[in-house]
Amino acid sequence: MDKKIVIITGGNAGIGKASAMLLVRQGCHVIIACRNPDKGAEAVKKIKQRSQSGHIELMIVDMSLQASITEFANNFNQKYDRLDVLIHNAATFDITQKQAQYTREDVELIWATNHLGPVLLTELLMAALKNSARGRILTVSSKGLLAKPFMKIDLQDPEYRHKKFSVSNAYYQSKRAQVMYTYWLADKLRDANITANCIRVTAVKVDINKYPNISPMMKRLYALKSKSALTPEEMAETYAYLATSDEVSGVSGKCYDENRKQVKSIKYTYNEDSITQVMNLTRGYFKQNIG
Repeated sequence: MDKKIVIITGGNAGIGKASAMLLVRQGCHVIIACRNPDKGAEAVKKIKQRSQSGHIELMIVDMSLQASITEFANNFNQKYDRLDVLIHNAATFDITQKQAQYTREDVELIWATNHLGPVLLTELLMAALKNSARGRILTVSSKGLLAKPFMKIDLQDPEYRHKKFSVSNAYYQSKRAQVMYTYWLADKLRDANITANCIRVTAVKVDINKYPNISPMMKRLYALKSKSALTPEEMAETYAYLATSDEVSGVSGKCYDENRKQVKSIKYTYNEDSITQVMNLTRGYFKQNIG
């Protein structure tokens, strides 16, 4: 296949779906990777209709489960010999969640989905990425981290086994870990034909109906926030730019905002010892040898 092959996790909705549509229209072959077959199939159907292209397909993966990620990677590697772009868009952040939830593999759900899953999937697809003329890996962070300037990864209890759970802190911890993983990965791949960069997503309009149990006050706050928020389609333009533009070919280990500008993260995230500690913690979750 001559077209660029792109995987977008969580590509069945929101920014992921909008990015899939944009990249298909730009001539890529896009694989939507998501856990819900019905929602995934519906997204593929709509993208085919609107783009008038058949270069969109669905592959099922639950990014919270290592077994599912391994199966997905095996299926992809059997079908394709290369991967040009891997976009780690999938994430979980249920603002109504009050207690920590643990997967059937006994890992805290947010940590598993938002951080561990992308690390494992990248490793299992690394050979395919190396077969690309210029592979690109995009992780996703959040502009909300600006409100957490002192947050570090809790190396002793990242899964809220012993401390009080906070869904926002769990989410932002996972996103800070992804920033540090991006820097680690870019350094690891500095002599390879693969780049790794991070997208700092700003406030994006969300379907508040996804949270039927949200309080009236929270609904009003989200309605107010949405007035200045980007649409998924607007944020998707940055995804597509970093996935395909020649302007960033060869650029690695950077964070970009919604305006495609390079931005800095906090000093802690650049510290080599801190990065090593986070990646040592991360490696401990996998049966496979990561890095």
